[in-house]
Amino acid sequence: MNKTINIGQYVEIAINWLTENAKPLFDVIKNIGNSSIMGIEWGLLAVPFYVVILLFALLALWKSGKGVAIMTIAGFTLIYLMGFWKETMETLALIVVSTITALVFSIPLGIWAAKSKLAEKIIRPLLDLMQTMPAFVYLIPAVLFFSIGKVPGAFATIIFAMPPAVRLTTLGIESVPKDIVEAARSFGATNRQILFKVELPLAAKTILTGVNQTILLSLSMVVIAGMIAAGGLGEKVLEGINNLDIGLGFESGLSVVILAIILDRITQGFVKKK
Repeated sequence: MNKTINIGQYVEIAINWLTENAKPLFDVIKNIGNSSIMGIEWGLLAVPFYVVILLFALLALWKSGKGVAIMTIAGFTLIYLMGFWKETMETLALIVVSTITALVFSIPLGIWAAKSKLAEKIIRPLLDLMQTMPAFVYLIPAVLFFSIGKVPGAFATIIFAMPPAVRLTTLGIESVPKDIVEAARSFGATNRQILFKVELPLAAKTILTGVNQTILLSLSMVVIAGMIAAGGLGEKVLEGINNLDIGLGFESGLSVVILAIILDRITQGFVKKK
């Protein structure tokens, strides 16, 4: 007699239980998330487009050089001329909130995994699961917890984008030379002082690389998040697909690529400067 284990059934029961019993908590998270995303959107759209372009160009010039600054101006100007400025700012707001939230959880988890072998053994398989699970699967609990809109899109993006930051934070902390740590300890430094004044500064370049990867993975979820009415460029790409509109699909996809390249080059500049 063949016996099968229906793991999905138990997962469904757990998610349904959370949906029914933790609804007040999810409502609070949804309100905070919506307020944060909409606030950033309002800030980006309240000022003229050329002011936003200038600010990004100055940031690129400061961290990445003249070439990236020129590319930033050209890329954002092309997005504006194609008529996707509003959608690009919506996408940028979603990425900012998702990336910051992901890093708030990822960096402490990475530090914990570097300091505790038991924690590493628990966290590593979870990261493997998060990275290999098809991204569309994350939309199911996101919609059940938060309905449709920007917050479930951010929720799915956070889960998908966290693993690189956790892994690279752990790698950075573990790569700090042991003799430097022992020297700091011999001078009477506490564990907290060693972490914040020795290990994190020396691991900063690796951690910033994790930040870069988190941003890029967040962008890769844009189209998928558009399926649950998260707005931005993702919805335009899906609209082009649904209507078989090659021009709309290409232009909105090109806008995603331009935004990804600009953010990638600027964050790489922070890594190199560090």
